[in-house]
Amino acid sequence: MTDRRAVITGIGVVAPGGIGTKAFWDMMMAGRTATRAISTFDATPFRSRIAAECDFEPDKEGLTPQEIRRMDRATQFAVVSARQAVEDSGLEFDVLEPHRRGVAIGSAVGCTIGLETEYVVVSNGGRDWVVDNDYGVPQLYDYLVPSVFAAEVAKRCDARGPVATISTGCTSGLDAIGHAAALIEEGSADIMVTGATDAPISPISAASFDAIKATSPNNSDPEHASRPFDRDRDGFVLGEGAAVLILEEREHARRRDARIYAEIAGFANRSNAFHMTGLKPDGREMAEAITRSMRAARIRPEDIGYINAHGSGTRQNDRHETAAFKLSLGHRAYRVPVSSIKSMIGHSLGAIGSLEVAACALALAHQAVPPTANYTTPDPECDLDYVPRTARDADLDVVLSVGSGFGGFQTAMLLSRPGWTA
Repeated sequence: MTDRRAVITGIGVVAPGGIGTKAFWDMMMAGRTATRAISTFDATPFRSRIAAECDFEPDKEGLTPQEIRRMDRATQFAVVSARQAVEDSGLEFDVLEPHRRGVAIGSAVGCTIGLETEYVVVSNGGRDWVVDNDYGVPQLYDYLVPSVFAAEVAKRCDARGPVATISTGCTSGLDAIGHAAALIEEGSADIMVTGATDAPISPISAASFDAIKATSPNNSDPEHASRPFDRDRDGFVLGEGAAVLILEEREHARRRDARIYAEIAGFANRSNAFHMTGLKPDGREMAEAITRSMRAARIRPEDIGYINAHGSGTRQNDRHETAAFKLSLGHRAYRVPVSSIKSMIGHSLGAIGSLEVAACALALAHQAVPPTANYTTPDPECDLDYVPRTARDADLDVVLSVGSGFGGFQTAMLLSRPGWTA
């Protein structure tokens, strides 16, 4: 059996506060937040009226008027991020075998904006129970079916190998990348275009999260509303965005002398089979995912130099994953820096896991750890090193990224520095 490994050779990012990897990384290193009052619709009726929006102009990102009209915002994010990632990788697809490349794109809520907008039209503002489909746009079916993300990216990459959309709530981005890495490791593909996208900032999303009081009501100070692990946190801030990575079989990348950001060293996911939104405070299922990913990678707790936390800013989640780190890493949990980039770019649901993996790959490349912005007041229940407010230089060989999603999904992924061995 050959030792096939998946490595990251390209990164593309559409994020709040920055389009492209340089803007994304510079923003995180500065500890700058992109959370603000919602501008895309009238949020006056809602409890939480803040979000982390992308300053995204699709025409300036190379999309044609026809593509802009046809694609939902989340699809636009995915296509632009994929193009950036391919360019960053230096791959020339026209000379490579299309049946050896595939696509795996994650999303939690699909084409939310397009679907909601069109429903309002066909139902006369929600007044008609029996809707008139004649008023719907031809793209309405694409808005309904999240597979459009993978299909659109595959068309642009002429990917004729395995193509899939992964939807596991807020772990979709991590799980899509994990699925893509597994396809490379098993020999089904040599190149995978993978990541996740979501554009959920819409009235239906605001109403849904208001109903369960999951989002922050700190409307008077949106810049400081996302406060993971801080004693005074009061919920997450909704975000949007996408990150797409080029995963490549390691020897394939080496033969073409590609720049390698990081290697996918280990991956595991688990379910708590417990509650749609609730978490057990002991963090056992996330701890199990972390332990399994370390075992697959033959990595010890002492090897991990940074943890990119889920860090949503809800009390139950921050307590849950703090317990998971202690359970899986033992005393090492108290010595390894932990941070949440959601403090700066909000929580983009299914997309956030891919943005966090991009951040981890960049952390390895730059040997630096992004901070947890807005962390000012320690919480006795969350007593680890959460890198408050200021980025740090660090000697990093291995980083851990974790995700936790509605439905009980728990995912862990380990990335290692190119050339590092356990």
